[in-house]
Amino acid sequence: YTNVLGLPHVHTIEKDHVPSTGAYAPYKHIFFQMPDKSCIAFFDLGDGEATTTDCDDWVVHFAFNVDTKEDVVHWMRKLLVNKIDVIGPTNHDDWIYSIYFFDPNGLRLEITTTL
Repeated sequence: YTNVLGLPHVHTIEKDHVPSTGAYAPYKHIFFQMPDKSCIAFFDLGDGEATTTDCDDWVVHFAFNVDTKEDVVHWMRKLLVNKIDVIGPTNHDDWIYSIYFFDPNGLRLEITTTL
């Protein structure tokens, strides 16, 4: 997220207990800052396992908006240079134009723009 997508790592919380339940479950909560200052955050449970879902890998994904089709192509080239497989670009009903790829945990990510 930092080296390829350019989202700075802004904070990590490390705890042994879940604040909302008090259950013992050591974790790291890792935050990356988006350009609008909001964050995307992930949990690392320290078990060496990637977080998964019980559905097909295309169903759950995060979409990052860019301004133009040229920006989508720029990101596609950057991902490919970093040896990250890219799906697309895909034109969705002449509404949005997107590429897709997977992060190291197998989470599907999308870079998209409105046409």
